[in-house]
Amino acid sequence: MTAEAVEPQGTGTSANAGRPVVRVGAPTERRDPRSVDLDLMSTRDVLAVINEADRRVPAAVAAVLDEITSSVELAVTALRDGRRVHYFGAGTSGRLGVLDAAELAPTFNSPRHWFCAHLAGGPEAMWRAVEDAEDDDARGAAEADDCVSAGDVVVGLTASGRTPYVLGALAASRANGAATVLLCANPETPSARAVDVFIGVDTGPEVVAGSTRMKAGTAQKLVLNGFSTAVMVRLGRVYSNLMIDVVATNAKLRGRMISILMESTGCADEVARQALDEADGDLKAALVSLVSGVAVTTARAALARSADQVRGALALLAS
Repeated sequence: MTAEAVEPQGTGTSANAGRPVVRVGAPTERRDPRSVDLDLMSTRDVLAVINEADRRVPAAVAAVLDEITSSVELAVTALRDGRRVHYFGAGTSGRLGVLDAAELAPTFNSPRHWFCAHLAGGPEAMWRAVEDAEDDDARGAAEADDCVSAGDVVVGLTASGRTPYVLGALAASRANGAATVLLCANPETPSARAVDVFIGVDTGPEVVAGSTRMKAGTAQKLVLNGFSTAVMVRLGRVYSNLMIDVVATNAKLRGRMISILMESTGCADEVARQALDEADGDLKAALVSLVSGVAVTTARAALARSADQVRGALALLAS
């Protein structure tokens, strides 16, 4: 699939007059024959068509699990080596990258510098389209040059697979020695050959042609959820299926910490509260103490020797 540049025609006075036009041949720009009468349907039928289309997204994501796995391994290696993961995106894709990065610290208490999101047009573009920002490949390259280092992982987010800002950032990042990943909804994009890992999710035409906030956006959200969550799991920020790095910033989260201790150890509420108090609110130390039966100070020492990994600390204490 290629993009065809077309010279501007006429001398109109609109905001778009005199600007080059690009016809994009990405699958998301095609018309879906199942929704050609969308504007004639009842509300219930419109919702049914959208729902039927959305149900095809998980299967499309399942088809690229091997590629997502490769991306996770790159990110885990980078973060263990003190490097960072960057998201570069534009429009819906870029906003989803910002959302994913923003949610990791409150969910997993991950250092904020681990995942860095870069959105074409800057923070203002979260709320409204910033004119021509996604077409600026030089800007993408410059932003990558400013912040991407050798050993980092850079994930480009673009529905079409051809967004200049994203491709510029990926090219500069690769030149700087970073590993590069491209996530898009165009499996046939030529840009696939320019990155280390290509994740082309085949979501096909949108119910509303070209509206990539729909299936393409849903697919990117699913991939990013899986990618970043798997990275956190591999880095020991989950024990069993529990969020053991949660930070108690409100009453709900304080209650969750007590619940996590009770569920993971089988202890009573008062025992969990006492262990958490003795650990000064350190959930991991309280958990290791309760599971292994050692004092909190011993639990902390074991965590320090095992890179703050609960499983590793428990293994040390059991040996």
